[in-house]
Amino acid sequence: MMELKLIDEQGKASTVAASDTLFGRDYNEALVHQVVTAYLANARSANRAQKGRSDVAKSTKKPFRQKGTGRARAGMASSPLWRGGGKIFPNSPDENFGHKVNRKMYRAGICAILSQLVREDRLSVIENLSLETPKTKELVSKLKGMGLEQVLIVTDGFDEKLYLSSRNLPNVYVVEAQYADPVSLVRSPSVLMTKGAVAKIEEMLA
Repeated sequence: MMELKLIDEQGKASTVAASDTLFGRDYNEALVHQVVTAYLANARSANRAQKGRSDVAKSTKKPFRQKGTGRARAGMASSPLWRGGGKIFPNSPDENFGHKVNRKMYRAGICAILSQLVREDRLSVIENLSLETPKTKELVSKLKGMGLEQVLIVTDGFDEKLYLSSRNLPNVYVVEAQYADPVSLVRSPSVLMTKGAVAKIEEMLA
């Protein structure tokens, strides 16, 4: 079994057992790159459109005679070679940027990221993180006591007080275990998981 760093609200550290399959996997850089790239690509929305030569509001009349002018021959002003003409390969609003990643590959990529976080001492576990009232100051105080500033907090369920307290903190992001994405995990300097979130992720990725 893998040993993860377990901390309390005062920052005192101990260990907790976790799955080797999830937190003890070798780092596969190519796989992690593919998973992260696919996640970012699938988040893109095709909301840009350009005009082709048939969409440009130009006359189809020949601009000048074919021969004798000394200029290059031209058939219409909407030519892509002309200023104000249409694009040769215009972007379309229904363009699909999606990348396909198999479920098995995605799970293996998440496990590789989590394992690397453990090796780099960027992942900590806490028994439970709860607030009496939804106050940002209270959350900042607790995180400071644990020695954390820029952190991704992964919970096992939606905690409204915790969510409301973190909204005004630019470097603190709260997410439920099932919505923890590879980009957030890779980018976060520190990741704090509740024990319930660890159990939930182990169940999802088993």
